Amino acid sequence: MLTSSIPAKARILCVEDDHELARMLADVLIDGGFAPGHVGSAREMDAVLARDGADLIVLDVMLPGEDGLSICRRLRAASPIPILMLTARSEDLDRIVGLEIGADDYVTKPFNSRELVARIRALLRRAEGGPNQARMPSLSFAGWRIDPATRELRDPTGIRVVLTSVEFELLLAFCRHPGQVLSREQLIDIVHGGQAGSIERSIDVHVSRIRQKIETDPRDPALIKTVRLGGYMLARPVEPA
Repeated sequence: MLTSSIPAKARILCVEDDHELARMLADVLIDGGFAPGHVGSAREMDAVLARDGADLIVLDVMLPGEDGLSICRRLRAASPIPILMLTARSEDLDRIVGLEIGADDYVTKPFNSRELVARIRALLRRAEGGPNQARMPSLSFAGWRIDPATRELRDPTGIRVVLTSVEFELLLAFCRHPGQVLSREQLIDIVHGGQAGSIERSIDVHVSRIRQKIETDPRDPALIKTVRLGGYMLARPVEPA
């Protein structure tokens, strides 16, 4: 089953100061088979994460005190935990900025309950990997090593480089298809599972973040090339590590 790698009763922490919306989120998540928790501020979130942890965070952008974008940036600097951001439908800039600072995905408010659950499941599956990835060998390109089983990326000196689950899936896709142009539509299907509402710009942001981590000069990338009117491709050979 597709959901076999999702933790039983995955713990979803919702950071949302609107209590009515938080109750609605809790009902949706319970119906989806998750174990939801709710906090209304960054301070409360920090306490829950330190005490109980979480498998995924649903994070509102507009919060009192430290806002969602600042929280996302801080969390991403310390952890690969999946982050799904809630944004107002009209705030395209918030969505792009959220992706740029490390959010894995976003859902606009008002949200569709089935879409929210589907996106959470997709993020959890990517974070956990799966039996197919566990059987895949490590791959090497330009001195870098990516291991599908452990979901680790190591630089040519052996130092681990932390990727979000979406970044990992994108880079793994490039490594499985070296020299092949992958369109944005193909990449959206890989990282969002064909869920409606994804925008091509989100792929550009995730690729940009990968380049920041693996390219010597991200402004003139030598590994992941942009193909005009086509998409992206890994411009280095790949072999079993």
